[in-house]
Amino acid sequence: MANGQANGQWYPPEWPDRIRALAAGALTPVAPRRAATVMLLKDTGAGTAVHMLRRRASMAFAGGAYAYPGGAVDPRDDDRDIGWAGPTRAWWADRLGVGEADAQAIVCAAVRETYEEAGVLLAGPTGDSVAGDTTGPDWEADRAALVARELSFAEFLNRRGLVLRSDLLGAFARWVTPEFEARRYDTWFFVAALPEGQRTRNASTEADRTVWIRPSEAAAGYDRGELLMMPPTIATLRALAECGTPAQALAAAADRDMTPVLAEARLADGEIVISWPGHDEFTQHVPSTAPATPSDPTGGAPA
Repeated sequence: MANGQANGQWYPPEWPDRIRALAAGALTPVAPRRAATVMLLKDTGAGTAVHMLRRRASMAFAGGAYAYPGGAVDPRDDDRDIGWAGPTRAWWADRLGVGEADAQAIVCAAVRETYEEAGVLLAGPTGDSVAGDTTGPDWEADRAALVARELSFAEFLNRRGLVLRSDLLGAFARWVTPEFEARRYDTWFFVAALPEGQRTRNASTEADRTVWIRPSEAAAGYDRGELLMMPPTIATLRALAECGTPAQALAAAADRDMTPVLAEARLADGEIVISWPGHDEFTQHVPSTAPATPSDPTGGAPA
């Protein structure tokens, strides 16, 4: 725990201090921001592969860790003027366990962040078509404007005569950053198949590498301590490994439990025990007398 890593699992080294402060009533949990991340899948000759990015080693939080494209909801993601296709906002509200405005914002964030960070656009001219090649200077200018928040996603779609294809997404999991973190996210994980004619690229300023990798291979790399990941990432990878094709992953998403997974911390027998309900492999035991370490003001990130 001192080095922030157990096997391939990344943990902030300041967690023991913050957990002690939370238990003592000296730390007030911050409200989590809504966020979305997308596990892009494609068929390969060797099975299904998932698109992952590696966070830059220089980043204060989870530097070097592998994750999926994603990020926080933009305040304008609930714009009712957005072009929309697929299941209704009411359907998504029921599936995600939120109100209709929040449901739209979360789905919109998933599609927008995938375009911003991977260059893949889950939208099309009609409700049964998908955009083709999204590369080129004009597309890049729009993507940069989205990243800079100079353009809302609704404005972007309207400008190009496109509608968001919510039917291309499958809700897969929901994880909430622990209460003892400085920056918290309530993150919905989605699956989607890479649209025909599109290709991924590393468009994220937070990543130094992107890969297409079979979920089982990524999980094996984590188990060997070679690939660094946070609990939500490895947990969803293990679930994806059970799906033979992108279509099977999307079908499986319909029955996935979307109950939020929230880490718990308690003091027991001179130890701080950190656990994630339903995910015993991530349980950690840290001496409660561990030396104090500086808190990380940057906090956490979704994925």
